[in-house]
Amino acid sequence: MRTIFLGTLAGAAIVAATIGAPAIGQALRNHNASGPVDVEADRIEVQDRSDRAVFSGNVRVRQGGMTLDAARLTVAYANSGGGSGSGVDIQRLDASGGVVVRTASETARGSVAIYDLNRRLITMVGGVTLEQGANRVNGGRLVIDLNSGRSVIDGSAVGGGGNVTSGAGGRVTGRFTVPERKTN
Repeated sequence: MRTIFLGTLAGAAIVAATIGAPAIGQALRNHNASGPVDVEADRIEVQDRSDRAVFSGNVRVRQGGMTLDAARLTVAYANSGGGSGSGVDIQRLDASGGVVVRTASETARGSVAIYDLNRRLITMVGGVTLEQGANRVNGGRLVIDLNSGRSVIDGSAVGGGGNVTSGAGGRVTGRFTVPERKTN
């Protein structure tokens, strides 16, 4: 299992790794951000002049082994040429309203999520929770780097400074399970 760095929880993560708690935040390391993006929703509004589409109502996005659920999703795209058979190149997904990102082993929740497909970054803000099994970390902002598999959680929704904080007073909190130890 690879090790992980949890932003301002670096010390706690090192302690957790030392006592045997599973690493969290790394399930998306090998996620294929170039794979097809499937979207379903109750409604879609295409804004061709703005190169975006707005999905609303029970939005579900799937890409590889990752699923994103939200109340609303804006897809920013670039036209990849003209003529018959040309498509769009999705640049960014902006999700809001009870956003949940799931993989087979992890679940992240927040108020808003931005998935930058070009940079392969997912940023979530607003009462963020990251769970893997019984392990849980809470904060104001979560950034998942799909290239490295590194996840960073800040207490502040703006990255360690500023005035927008999580419900925990701007601090990161976590609970890690510890396996029972046998004594000799």
